[in-house]
Amino acid sequence: MSTHRLPLIAACAALLSLPASAQLVPDLGGLTNGPGLLPPLPNVNIPVVGDLLEREPQAAELATPTLNRVGQSGISARLGRRDLQRLREARLEKLIDDYPAELDSDRDDYPVRRGELLLVDPDATGLARARAAGFSPIAETRLDALGVRLVTLAVPAQDDDIRDAIKRLRKAAPELVIDYNHVFEPAGGGLSPLTNAAAAMGQPRAASGTIAIIDGGVASHPSLSSANLRQRAFASQVVPTGHGTAVASLVVGNDGAFRGASRGTRLLVADIYGGSPAAGSASAIANAIAWAVAEKADVINISLVGPRNALVERAIAGARRQGAEVVAAVGNDGPAAPDPYPASYPGVVAITGVDEHGRALREAGRTDNLAFAAPGADLAAARPGGGYIEVRGTSFAAPLASARLLARGNVISLGREAIKGKGRVGRGIVCMPCRIDPDQVGAK
Repeated sequence: MSTHRLPLIAACAALLSLPASAQLVPDLGGLTNGPGLLPPLPNVNIPVVGDLLEREPQAAELATPTLNRVGQSGISARLGRRDLQRLREARLEKLIDDYPAELDSDRDDYPVRRGELLLVDPDATGLARARAAGFSPIAETRLDALGVRLVTLAVPAQDDDIRDAIKRLRKAAPELVIDYNHVFEPAGGGLSPLTNAAAAMGQPRAASGTIAIIDGGVASHPSLSSANLRQRAFASQVVPTGHGTAVASLVVGNDGAFRGASRGTRLLVADIYGGSPAAGSASAIANAIAWAVAEKADVINISLVGPRNALVERAIAGARRQGAEVVAAVGNDGPAAPDPYPASYPGVVAITGVDEHGRALREAGRTDNLAFAAPGADLAAARPGGGYIEVRGTSFAAPLASARLLARGNVISLGREAIKGKGRVGRGIVCMPCRIDPDQVGAK
């Protein structure tokens, strides 16, 4: 555990009369898909959110950074801003503590890849200064589709605090664009690594357009059996996940009463996790965006949330210069959470979620450039292994908006079909008829 976070933990533990060493949350495992489906957890001590368990036992589910959730349970709608903020802090802290060999934290307690710093488009002089300061390049990647050159540096062994290391490097080479290799989370849902087979690529055929999703891997499912789908790994190998499968089904699923919002569209799936929540790095996202652009994606859907990152920002700008629209979810950590990225970047189409009555989700994040809302609750999505599951979260609103953006061609045209909603819905709700009622397909 990073020493700079110990005072916060100790303070929270004291406030709740819990030992500072108490475990945050156990790995619950399995898919969770709605209120009332998890047993109470009376013996779990969570320093940051322990007081929530007495009144909301399922709070532990939302504070666990596993790859096991498909969507947030209905408890999200019952929590206040401060509760959501504390759950977010607990979740990020536990993620870092669970992967000490792979993760560290920045000064704002966001997870970062341990021992790595990123240089974006470094010049020879700056790179020489970095070497002189003891930082050695361990990888160089040219993202030609985006016009970006990425150099990954190893932090010197003597720098045991990555926060001090980046400060020292910025002082030694102020002309460089330097950032952490931040790790991004699914926008309020998990990415359960599964034993299911990955979805196979469907028969190539003419498509009306191409959507790329940057997410976890997609499992085989009857609704995807005829989809024009291609997957590529950007962290080890493609590992099927509940979250990726649900998102993909909402776009191209086609099975009886279940109908994706853009059936027949060519779908690219960039798996940036490889089954590990410690993956999902800024460098993986940038490489995935470059692949999507090289494959002529019209719309790139990113149902992930993290901090501002120079590499991701540069990659998105490059994608937009090439004519790709970028859609991102605002997350589910509540309006008091920090600005969600990449949704908060200029030019990104930021999407929130609404329920079946057109009401904005209470747990949705907030950004000044909110564009639209789409169904994000009371809807069904594919469940790995067959059948359907009820999902909730802005993760699932974003792909529906991506589908309509592809159909309309641009944001201005999309705005013409937006309808009025309740609460913060940007310019309005799109794709409301795309919502598949869970009862219609027997979703659990």
